[in-house]
Amino acid sequence: MATRYGLHPSIGIARVGDSPHSFYLAPETIGGQPIECDAQGNQITGGTGTQFVESYKDPLGRIRRQAVRFRILAYDDTDPNDQGREITLSSPEVAKIEWTVHVANKKAAWYQFAEYEGNLMLGPDNSYEARGVPLRNANVHGDANRQKLIIDPGPRQISGREQHVAISRETIPPGYVHGSFPPPDQRPYAVESLGDLLTDADGRLLVLGGFGKAGGSEPITSFAGADTWHDDVSDGPVSCKLVLTSGETVELHAWTVVGSPKFAPELVNIVTWDDQAYDVGVRYLGLVPELYDERRWVNGWNPDYVANYQSDIEPIIKRPADYRWVANVPSMMAFSPPPFDPRDASETNRKNRENFFRYFRRPEGFQLPNEDQVLFSDNGVPLMPVNSGSNSVSNVDIIKFSTLTPTQYYLLQQWAQGKFDTCDPEPTPGIHPLDRVDIGNCVGDPMCPGIEVTWSVRNPAIYDRPFQIKSAHPESYYFDQGLSPSRDETLGGGCEPGDLTKRMAIPWQADFFACSVQYINFTDPNVNKENGIPKPPTFFAYWWPPQSPMHVISGSMTPEEQAVSGVPAGFQVTYQRGLNNFSQMIVGWKYMGFIVNRNSGADRNDYPYFTESERNDERFEVASVAVGGVSNVVSAEDINFMPVWYLKDEEKPKPGRLLSVGRLLGH
Repeated sequence: MATRYGLHPSIGIARVGDSPHSFYLAPETIGGQPIECDAQGNQITGGTGTQFVESYKDPLGRIRRQAVRFRILAYDDTDPNDQGREITLSSPEVAKIEWTVHVANKKAAWYQFAEYEGNLMLGPDNSYEARGVPLRNANVHGDANRQKLIIDPGPRQISGREQHVAISRETIPPGYVHGSFPPPDQRPYAVESLGDLLTDADGRLLVLGGFGKAGGSEPITSFAGADTWHDDVSDGPVSCKLVLTSGETVELHAWTVVGSPKFAPELVNIVTWDDQAYDVGVRYLGLVPELYDERRWVNGWNPDYVANYQSDIEPIIKRPADYRWVANVPSMMAFSPPPFDPRDASETNRKNRENFFRYFRRPEGFQLPNEDQVLFSDNGVPLMPVNSGSNSVSNVDIIKFSTLTPTQYYLLQQWAQGKFDTCDPEPTPGIHPLDRVDIGNCVGDPMCPGIEVTWSVRNPAIYDRPFQIKSAHPESYYFDQGLSPSRDETLGGGCEPGDLTKRMAIPWQADFFACSVQYINFTDPNVNKENGIPKPPTFFAYWWPPQSPMHVISGSMTPEEQAVSGVPAGFQVTYQRGLNNFSQMIVGWKYMGFIVNRNSGADRNDYPYFTESERNDERFEVASVAVGGVSNVVSAEDINFMPVWYLKDEEKPKPGRLLSVGRLLGH
């Protein structure tokens, strides 16, 4: 039997946390619960199987990091449907497994974030240079000096069982002359580490990210951050040298991305990175030639393709319902679930399916860019998804409202026409399910810039093959040259460490604070803002509620908890309450709660009840303020009061260095 090997997930997602030692394993299903492990990353199982995470914070109230676990699978190369068997150091055919990981943070050396400007999918005239987009830290000149703006700890190697290697300033490899970290005197927090590597008892690799540290000296006045700042998210290649007892050596490759915490771990965005990667694979990389092939069908799409309800349609129908736990979206609830049986493929049900489909906005990929960017249907109902688009902020390359990917949209169209089945779905050819899970729990739209990654992941140039990031150079290259501060991976040639996250806000907390909702003009397709203010009339739209909640249900259940939280259980509250400016978010992100399903029964997925849990309420002051007091009209007859929250004093940045903006307007 011919054997081939694969490293999974092909793109793994770790997440920051401020707990120095406690962590858990990433979920293994989209919208699944993270998995408990011990201090070395060994998965914990109980009498009923996998033990899922119940506490996202450690006993001292610090957020636990999410580790991504990489595994090696062996496949029968003669069977295209083989899902593989895991091999580890405990497998008789394995002599040794050597892991190498090189993560970096390039944010400070890249261009300022400018919405869709710089996105080469819109043509060469939209390049950073053509658009005149300024560099971050533009006062630093020359590639050699700008290279020092990169947080580059160099590569780390690890092998064996239950080993640990830190990715820190102190552990830069002696022979790696390009290693660099920000100045240690940054405030409020210096970035000293990008995380850790571990191996478990069987030699599997675990990658853990940083600790949510961020520091700088310039004022922050925008969601995109500011010069002089750094944070400790990162990304980079993961390689594995598998040595078999036969003497054969196999090289395997993957990528890891470290993002911010997912504060609603089981809730899924309508469009995920998995959906975007699948769309790129279908339309550019030949992933499903029976669905899309420009040589065989007009516009590339097979008019007779049969969609699968469970894999292609059900996520589109079910995911909007998740938003009710993290946002006020009553207009979306009419669609999830729809008022008919969506699994019914009969002709008598066709009108219902077609009515449902016509409430979805056409993707910009079908007709660029403005014609379909309307808010309301002809019936006066907001079109789906009711989210901001990837540029509802500037007046260049406007995309006001979110859409499905072109592939999602086409599959939904096939469903509307009755061209679908309800069979068990077959695996995507050549793609292991583990390769879709981690990125399926990441934001795929909107991308302004996003949460974990941004619009560059829609570009086929960054992929070696479907769901596989293309690596630019062998590790030996970086020992000689270091990382490039100016190279654009979307031109082709592959990615360097730090390329997938370099366009994100710096620090990430700035975007997290400012970007839960957006006021969007819905009458003028060519204008978002006038004089920096959203042009009226506007619509109140959300960005990415499962990653950045806006409205949540209080979960305080005891008298003691409610005395500190200031609200009863079941009370809808603003998620970020008490964090009232950029500086407070940079310090206080770790005090926010997690949105978890309180139904502990077997029917938890059928009858969910998601409430806020583990918020560090003791870090906030809560007061009841007369409504009249807000308007400076106070009288003894006031009977209407509202709760307000304030972050208690603690270590702060230098006074006056960080400025707040009106976050209710969004970006």
